[in-house]
Amino acid sequence: MINKDIKIIALMGFLGTIVATVVTLFFNVVCSVVTFLLGAILTLTFYIVTKKRYKKIADLNNYLSLVCAGNYMIDIKDNTEGELSILKNNLYKVIVLLRSKNELLEKDKIYLADSLADISHQLKTPLTSLMVMVDLLKDEKNIDKQKEFISIIEIQISKIKWLVENLLKLSKLDAGTIKFKKEKIDVLSVITKSLSPFLVQMEMKNISLETTINDFSFTGDLNWTSEAVENIIKNCIEHTADNGKLNIETGVTNIYSYIKITDNGCGIKKKDLPHIFERFYQGENSSKESVGIGLALAKIIIDNQGGTIDVTSEENVGTEFIIKFNKMVV
Repeated sequence: MINKDIKIIALMGFLGTIVATVVTLFFNVVCSVVTFLLGAILTLTFYIVTKKRYKKIADLNNYLSLVCAGNYMIDIKDNTEGELSILKNNLYKVIVLLRSKNELLEKDKIYLADSLADISHQLKTPLTSLMVMVDLLKDEKNIDKQKEFISIIEIQISKIKWLVENLLKLSKLDAGTIKFKKEKIDVLSVITKSLSPFLVQMEMKNISLETTINDFSFTGDLNWTSEAVENIIKNCIEHTADNGKLNIETGVTNIYSYIKITDNGCGIKKKDLPHIFERFYQGENSSKESVGIGLALAKIIIDNQGGTIDVTSEENVGTEFIIKFNKMVV
């Protein structure tokens, strides 16, 4: 159907041509014919151009309707000149941006679903254990057995508490709601703070500690940096057998300052190495206590402070983590 505006334009052009033809007829017949032909040609040309213009606008409108329906795959790039071409290209840029954001949203949905499934799986085991222990505790009369069940319950509650706290930290980091302090801190303070929660555990497992501390200062957040180092130390202790060794070394090169943490535990398989910083990833040599978020949290914390974490490992030999703070960054 012809657009109403086009009809009006065509009618006005036609009427204008008739009026001009009639007026010029009083002066000269040839002039009247020429006026009629010129008017007709101009009216027809304007009609065709306008109709094409409206057709392009209609196409753009149809395209936007498809986009609203979720179809982002149509290409409307236009390399010709004119306002409509500029409009087309700008619309195309907006659509590409919307498509990218839509893809990111879809990935986020998948990631959220996977994360919820992983969290549910991680919580299921300790919660099931708690329920079993509570049921056994109800009917148990032996005091020693009661103490044993209570001890297991305390361990599982501690595990759930640690898991929930670290998941909340990850969520806050993802949301960008945490502001890292930028203050001058000594690496010795970081190492001391990070080691303190594990001294008793290391003593119980008879894990010897060797430290080579070359103290240096860097700009960062003491609490969050200690949290990252703490998670790495926790990982090393979990993968080190009784009577093992843990070595912590700090130093400075011309390019960066570093914290190196080495164990002589079971090591990490080659196929697992590229994935150890992924959330909820558990390699073949993962300990029973591992839930797969400690190293992911450590990496996010260090990355947010301009540092890097590298890892090398050999099965049945041990694993080495090295945290680097580039001098140009800190």
